[in-house]
Amino acid sequence: MALSMLSAYAQDPAMALRAMHQQLAPQLASNPFQRPLHLQSQQTEERLQGDIYAVLDQPFSLVGAALQDGNNWCDILILHLNVKRCLASSDQPEQVLNIHIGRKIEQPLAEAALFQFDYRAVSATADYLKVQLNADEGPLGTSLYNIDLQVVALDAERSFLHLSYSYTYGLAANLAMRGYLTSLGRDKRGFSVTGHNENDKPIYIDGMRGVIERNTMRYYLAVEAYLSALGTPPAGQLEQRLAHWQSAVEHYPQLRELEPEEYLSMKREEIRRQESAQSRLYNTPKTRSLNCQAAACQ
Repeated sequence: MALSMLSAYAQDPAMALRAMHQQLAPQLASNPFQRPLHLQSQQTEERLQGDIYAVLDQPFSLVGAALQDGNNWCDILILHLNVKRCLASSDQPEQVLNIHIGRKIEQPLAEAALFQFDYRAVSATADYLKVQLNADEGPLGTSLYNIDLQVVALDAERSFLHLSYSYTYGLAANLAMRGYLTSLGRDKRGFSVTGHNENDKPIYIDGMRGVIERNTMRYYLAVEAYLSALGTPPAGQLEQRLAHWQSAVEHYPQLRELEPEEYLSMKREEIRRQESAQSRLYNTPKTRSLNCQAAACQ
């Protein structure tokens, strides 16, 4: 690729993302997902990363506005099986998402790990959005968690999205993950095909790359479920998001963990807990005073 073109892409990330859409055209047109979606992963000695590229049948005017608001991200992230609660700080522009991540069952928050993700809208234009969620620390010596999302307008009705999820791990996390993958997680797989067996059936990636692929896909489906419900009247959006996420998961054996009613029951309770905590947060005396400056609050 010519240096002039590389320079143009560096200066115009929207152009670069559209070029990626063209480059991935064969993979988007034909893949095991049976939809315009491409997933890839990579692992080094210290870092795992999963990337999803997908065409959304929704205009950028809707997608960009929804994903630019940091407060909406808690409604997105809580759909993930392992996210137990997400609370967004009210301070702008340095917004923090306090996220509890735990097991795939109902559990007290004290048993879940707390992550503090800094939320930032890096770029927001009429046809392009880039947001980043970064957490410095995680459990077992994991660190530098990144959820990066880019979306660009393709035409009046479609958008193209790139979601990247990555983190750094050390010896303790590596040993813990190996223990999990040789016991409870020994039969779990990702989505990348590494070969075929004697019956010509695909062999899917396992190990830590399988883990990052499953979680990247779960985060993508959470974004998709949130966007899909925006056309529903507000009172019905929550149930629409939950139903969409659960229905999407059922298409992929790699992601099935709970029976549908188990997931729905768990998430309804976790969301009630989240909404109650958010209500208390925004009704503290300090916050209430700020919210009432333009009105007479009793």
